[in-house]
Amino acid sequence: MDAPLAELLAEFRVDVSELAIEDTTFTGGAYVRPDGTMLFAMRQGQPAAEREMIARAMLGRALRVPMPPLPDLYELTELEPLESSPA
Repeated sequence: MDAPLAELLAEFRVDVSELAIEDTTFTGGAYVRPDGTMLFAMRQGQPAAEREMIARAMLGRALRVPMPPLPDLYELTELEPLESSPA
């Protein structure tokens, strides 16, 4: 996890989409696709240090790699997929 971020994202098949979100409290979101690839949604204009920290934290969480805690200002929330009900 110490490699440059671009290399990590390529190695673990992570696509990054920049969203025009004005809410500065939105720092990112991740979706793990059924094939194991990932999509990270990040805010356009986000400070580079914040983007680096959040992307690494999301990747670590998705890969179940122990990571140092985020600063108090930040929090990762993991959502479980809804199960389909029988038709």
